[in-house]
Amino acid sequence: MSEITRAHGNGRMSQLVTHGDTIYLAGQVGTAGASVTQQTQDILNQIDTLLAEAGSDKTKILQAIIWLDDMADFAEMNAVWDAWVPQGNEPARAAGSAHLATPEYKVEIIITAAK
Repeated sequence: MSEITRAHGNGRMSQLVTHGDTIYLAGQVGTAGASVTQQTQDILNQIDTLLAEAGSDKTKILQAIIWLDDMADFAEMNAVWDAWVPQGNEPARAAGSAHLATPEYKVEIIITAAK
């Protein structure tokens, strides 16, 4: 069985879990209260950092699940996402609406990637 490693745990969850050559990131959120654009950029920066720590990068993302507090923000989030996602290496992706942990969060992104 492949080894499981966990990083950045807080007693409730880990921000980064690896199992074999698969990387799982917890739902990432940006600066509470900031614009959808800023929160999305913050999240993507965190994803880049966590993937690099795990020995990967955004070209190896397998799946992205995006939660928006309000689907009216879909285009604003996509503008940031589209500028960031590597063309030719787009992951499988889903986006939907959900009430997030606090009203100040507008975007949350969950990532599964390969090493």
